[in-house]
Amino acid sequence: MTFATLALVVALGLIGPLLALPRQLYLPVLLGELVAGIIFGTTGLRILDPTDPIFVFLADMGFALVMFAAGTHVPVRDPRVRTALGIGVARAVLVGVVAAVAGWAVAQAFDVGHAAVYAVLMASSSAAMALPIIDSMRLSGPPVLALTAQVAIADTACIVALPLVIDPANAVRAAIGAVVVALCATVMFFVLRYLQQTGAQRQVHEVSEDRKFTLELRVSLVLVFALCGVASAMHVSIMLGGFAAGLAVAGVGEPRRVAKQVFAISDGLLAPLFFVWLGARLDLREFGEHPQFVLLGLVLGLGAVGVHCAARLLGQPVAYGALAAAQIGVPVAAVTVGSQLGVLVPGEGSAIMLAALCTIAAATVAAGRLAARASAARPAR
Repeated sequence: MTFATLALVVALGLIGPLLALPRQLYLPVLLGELVAGIIFGTTGLRILDPTDPIFVFLADMGFALVMFAAGTHVPVRDPRVRTALGIGVARAVLVGVVAAVAGWAVAQAFDVGHAAVYAVLMASSSAAMALPIIDSMRLSGPPVLALTAQVAIADTACIVALPLVIDPANAVRAAIGAVVVALCATVMFFVLRYLQQTGAQRQVHEVSEDRKFTLELRVSLVLVFALCGVASAMHVSIMLGGFAAGLAVAGVGEPRRVAKQVFAISDGLLAPLFFVWLGARLDLREFGEHPQFVLLGLVLGLGAVGVHCAARLLGQPVAYGALAAAQIGVPVAAVTVGSQLGVLVPGEGSAIMLAALCTIAAATVAAGRLAARASAARPAR
């Protein structure tokens, strides 16, 4: 990794916003970053070396902040969401049961043996994907509240479950590590709440703003990386550490100023770097050697949409089910962790990312239709 390479990676990250520029399409920014990494990485020109230790470490930092942002997107303090918690839990459980059956069926059909991983992938949702889509389309009402609760529950449950199912031989160790990380995040939450209630947080905020110290940003980064350090020491993915830190911060309420600062350092540098690295690591040439994995990716993606649409049995409109299927954090974590552990067969990681893109496409179409219906239903002025 040199400054020239870093400049190239940052420049490639600009493709994401350019591709997402048309508002009516609502393409995720990470799509362009992944494509850029694929073109310049292992699949394409092979200019970027995804095995470079410095590149890998910077990507890990980006991954931690991506999961931290996902945790802060979970609306744990919103009282309106808590009122819809019951139906959200019921729908998430129903989707989980259907996904377990579907995951087993897909694993049997493709003879891969990752039934539990596929079940978690198909059951997962992404608060970091679904909530911005909901906000951008200006969707509201009781169905949206129930959907938000469902997505938050599924996102949290699947992020916790993934380390347990992706390496079942060390599931006990992973479970212990997850508990330790959760306890640390709980302590972090109570400390942050105490500082908020005593007024110490406000004092620090005023001093930081007046003296331009950015103390809150520095503390936030310390908390994220410290919890990721605990996760690494306990042989748990940094995915869980970053997400748990995000939940702890969301529990007390992240100040807008800090949110903007974290957004700047994450989405301005480290998150695009991570997605470019992830694209560079994917080898789509494996699809040519193992074409069945193209079909696997499509089956997983469409299966995830179908599994979430099963919530229609509990009164959820199909379009909201498709919107709940949008996912990115868990598939990215599955590919990242699975590649690090060597548990994915050649072509499987690319299939998982193809499946994630299918769910994003379906969610985008569904959200567009819901927005069109909502607009048509509004009285004309």
